[in-house]
Amino acid sequence: MNDPRSTGLAQWLIARGENIVDVPAAATSRVRELSRGGRRKNDQIDAAAAATVACLQADGRDVEPEDHTTALALLDERRVNLAQARVRTVNQLHALLRDLLPGGAPTQLSADLASKLLRSVRPAGDVEAIRKDIAGELVAEIRKLDKQLTDNAARTQSLVEASGSALMDTPGIGPVMAARLIGRTRRAHRLPTSAAFATYAGAAPVETASAAKARHRLSRSGDRQLNSVLLHTIAVVQIRMPKSPGHAYYQRKLAEGKTPKEAKRCLKRRLADHVWRVMIADERRAKSLPDQAA
Repeated sequence: MNDPRSTGLAQWLIARGENIVDVPAAATSRVRELSRGGRRKNDQIDAAAAATVACLQADGRDVEPEDHTTALALLDERRVNLAQARVRTVNQLHALLRDLLPGGAPTQLSADLASKLLRSVRPAGDVEAIRKDIAGELVAEIRKLDKQLTDNAARTQSLVEASGSALMDTPGIGPVMAARLIGRTRRAHRLPTSAAFATYAGAAPVETASAAKARHRLSRSGDRQLNSVLLHTIAVVQIRMPKSPGHAYYQRKLAEGKTPKEAKRCLKRRLADHVWRVMIADERRAKSLPDQAA
């Protein structure tokens, strides 16, 4: 259910007490292929195919009401957009400072440093004066974006902690990473096994065999942002932490004769198992809390 209009309608119906089932389009397509209508497609045929899949094949997924996972997904998306906007603004500022200052500005440019550099500029003519004015506006935009990013991080951390998630107990996972894992996975129980989660996250290596030799390569499928979190962030952080479980596992794989890339892929797959188990435990604990309170 990737269409925003379908998602909005589903949530509207759920809020009014209706039970909604999300039926995969591929499943309804198979039913249409086997029906007397053949490849014909209209609202009536689609409705009949969806009902057939949901009732007879059990190939549907109950749509759940929006909760903290949706809120974390929204905050994560907002953070990504803010970060991208900041990069664009800093790049524009660098271009202006390159023309205003001999040698330009340092690569790691903050709003305070840019403001200090601008104070030393004495414009010679209208063109330089306009460049300096625009640069000052960009500095103000960067300050605003920095504050929005800080507020976003604080709100994200508060929501992750309120959800009772234990993800942040894992080395390398902070509030932002935990929010991305939860927000992009939504409900972990919709993925029946850790292997299904690893495939969904693109963390399951793909076997490539030639003659009698079999090797595994990195999967290019799955959710690439989840893959980035598992591989380029958590795995790399744990590899650099001598006392972390990931570091010991990585070194063990290297001792077995695996290359650094192969050992990192193994670690990513192991992290996928761990993350899925933690999220499943979080969901079970959250589900049992209302029962205990009653």
